[in-house]
This record gives sequence, structure tokens and C-alpha cells, in this order.
Amino acid sequence: MNNTEVVKTGITFGSALAIAISWHTNQSILWAILHGFFSWLYVVYFAVTRTA
Repeated sequence: MNNTEVVKTGITFGSALAIAISWHTNQSILWAILHGFFSWLYVVYFAVTRTA
């Protein structure tokens, strides 16, 4: 497995995770698309704000 394959898989998983979290929280397609675009940034933000 080369580096390109790892990065593609990571980005796809991060986007899917962000969309799932966003949909569960907001139930809005527009927010889910926006959060999917930012992917890991939103996942980290969600984790930090929910654990505090």
C-alpha cells in the first residue's frame, strides 16, 4: 500500500464520519455537506466540544 492510497482512504473516512455526526446532531443536509467538506476539522471540533 503506498502513501496515496492511505491518504485517499483517510479523507474518505473522515468525510463520512463528519457527515454522520453532523446529520445526527443537526439533521440538515446543508450542514452535513459543509461538515463533510471540512471532515477531520469538524470531527476534532465535535470531540473537543462534547467532552468538555
